[in-house]
Amino acid sequence: MQHPDFELYDNIGRDADQIAAARYGIATRGDLLRWAKRDAEPFLAQHPLPEQKLPGPDLRPYLDALAAAETPAQASAVTRHLLDAAEPVLQAVSDYLVAAARWRGQNRGAELGSPPKMLMAAASRSLSVLAIAHQADLAILRAAYDPAPAPPPPPQGRTGPGFPPAPPGTPPAGPAHSR
Repeated sequence: MQHPDFELYDNIGRDADQIAAARYGIATRGDLLRWAKRDAEPFLAQHPLPEQKLPGPDLRPYLDALAAAETPAQASAVTRHLLDAAEPVLQAVSDYLVAAARWRGQNRGAELGSPPKMLMAAASRSLSVLAIAHQADLAILRAAYDPAPAPPPPPQGRTGPGFPPAPPGTPPAGPAHSR
């Protein structure tokens, strides 16, 4: 039985999600979100949540400092300050995603690709941002302060790449002599 709020769509004025939903007889993303919002209204009335978005950081000081940086050390200092400032927010988001994955024990025995596993992966990846950025920053500093040594030059007297030097007294290679 179809959901009572579900409408079959024609293709006129519809987006790809709506067309696919009509073709397969499934709800669209918008349908799911609308139904969930309607059904969660009584719960949210008892547990009000902030309406405003989490405050975003003011990146202007970081971007201005980065634009003024002239050395890798200066650019690294700006990057490390931003990452240190962002870490508590990313950690909080990760913690929430883990809690959502574990909600009512749904993560126990969950299959790969299931919503709890996807939430756990998202929690991990939200912190991976910091690790990857720190790794990139260290690579920049290594290149500036401790670059890899240049490969040694090839020894003199070699006849070509991969060939050992010719033994002494050997005539140079040339056209084959006929006998």
